[in-house]
Amino acid sequence: MSLISGIVDVATTGIDAENFLPDAGKILSGKPEQNVWNCFSSGDEKFHVGTWDSQAGEWTVSYSENEFCLILEGESVISDKDGHQKTVKAGDQFVMPAGFEGTWSVPSYCKKIYVVYEA
Repeated sequence: MSLISGIVDVATTGIDAENFLPDAGKILSGKPEQNVWNCFSSGDEKFHVGTWDSQAGEWTVSYSENEFCLILEGESVISDKDGHQKTVKAGDQFVMPAGFEGTWSVPSYCKKIYVVYEA
């Protein structure tokens, strides 16, 4: 295999989406139907890249992995366990650190590119 053929596009074209809801016990409001288009996973399954989207809703989160996010469309409100909030919208880039616990809320719609590493 040549090196150039190993380059992976981060696009949803030609990739079947995995459609799901967060676990029922984690949903706090709405019906946050979500899709994931995973474009790349490393051989050891510790590194993943793809696109995620969600409809309106709020659910609890607990990160065991580090995740870089680039919001493409819409917005989300992320809250920690102490109630501090951060609103992220199209164009924002940030890292969710492993160990973060709180809630993720989508007012109407959100789409992001994710890059996940789990040690």
